[in-house]
Amino acid sequence: MSKTKYILGSFADPDDMMHGIDKLQENNVPIYDVFTPMPIHGIEDKLGIKRSRLPKAAFGFGLLGTLTAFTMLYYMLVYDWPMNIGGKPAFAAPDFIPVMFELTVLFGAYGMVFTFFYKNHLFPGRAPRVMNLRATNDRFIIAIDAQEVKDAKKVDSLLKGAGAVEVLHNDRKYVSYE
Repeated sequence: MSKTKYILGSFADPDDMMHGIDKLQENNVPIYDVFTPMPIHGIEDKLGIKRSRLPKAAFGFGLLGTLTAFTMLYYMLVYDWPMNIGGKPAFAAPDFIPVMFELTVLFGAYGMVFTFFYKNHLFPGRAPRVMNLRATNDRFIIAIDAQEVKDAKKVDSLLKGAGAVEVLHNDRKYVSYE
């Protein structure tokens, strides 16, 4: 069995890369991932990537912040230490709104950041993992899992026919910056 883990097609032009994705999908070649130095409109739909659930997580964290603020204020100002300030009742809802808003924003923002880091494995101190260093500079890379492909020569010819500048057979999982 070959040591090759990934077949990497390197493209100089995003249109050629999109054409390469079409050719690979027409021939039922599973694409592991695509790496680009800039965002490309419509690539998510072409690859079948689902919409992110990060907005739902943000709503959940914001709701948690609102409930935390309300519970904290209610406990402190109504239950634990009620005070008569200017004749207002202990439970004056308009007084709660600024603190509830601020904690909603705080919990939502931090929750989204931590969720994003967790989902994408971007923890502090972790070395970045990149398939091909040129993908962060000027190349558009299509990565194909070599273990799922029966005929690597056919994949090579498909990538070359679609306009790939070079086709690499990567024997390591990632090329590291280290």
